[in-house]
Amino acid sequence: MTGSTPTFAAPAPGSYNADQLTQALLTDIPGYVRSGAPQWGEYGSLAAVQNLNQMQQAVKLDKPQCVPSTHALSQEKAVQTAPSALVAFTQGGRQSVTETLMAVGPDVAARQVKVRVPAACRSLRVKVGRNWVNDTIVEPSGAHIGEGSRTAGVLTSSSVTSVRTWFVVLRSRGYLATITLYGPGATRAEAERFARQAYQQAERILP
Repeated sequence: MTGSTPTFAAPAPGSYNADQLTQALLTDIPGYVRSGAPQWGEYGSLAAVQNLNQMQQAVKLDKPQCVPSTHALSQEKAVQTAPSALVAFTQGGRQSVTETLMAVGPDVAARQVKVRVPAACRSLRVKVGRNWVNDTIVEPSGAHIGEGSRTAGVLTSSSVTSVRTWFVVLRSRGYLATITLYGPGATRAEAERFARQAYQQAERILP
């Protein structure tokens, strides 16, 4: 089933395949250069996702129970096995934008958008190699993109440097989208602007 669902009904889980999702990704972000070709397949099998998981497994948190709070998406099977597509862009080697689209059902999408970081997990110490850095997580309210969205930011700082990661998770009819903006100058406003552009592009392309 690849688009025969009536327009008045939400597409069923899996109704979008990875090829359709790839066609619906952003193709251009002014000021950024696309980093390689888009990736597609099951979410958990994408090279970028596997690389990120390996990086996250290599670090140690002073609060191990807070590991899920540092991820944009949960590790549930429905997410890891969802048909997905991903594209990344870079700006001068210092800042990057990653967009992911995945075909999931409305219940899964709603759960992902409703995730909140526990108060005890908003301040963390993270060991990278031999060094410890500080992570501060914020969840501003107010933005509403698509049929529901959440925004979260992570400030990673040490005595010599700081970097920010902003991610936006949004849902619409039959798909879930994420935008991750990473870099020393990353801002919430820019991340949410890219998320709106991603939503508009997906709505134009997906049947």
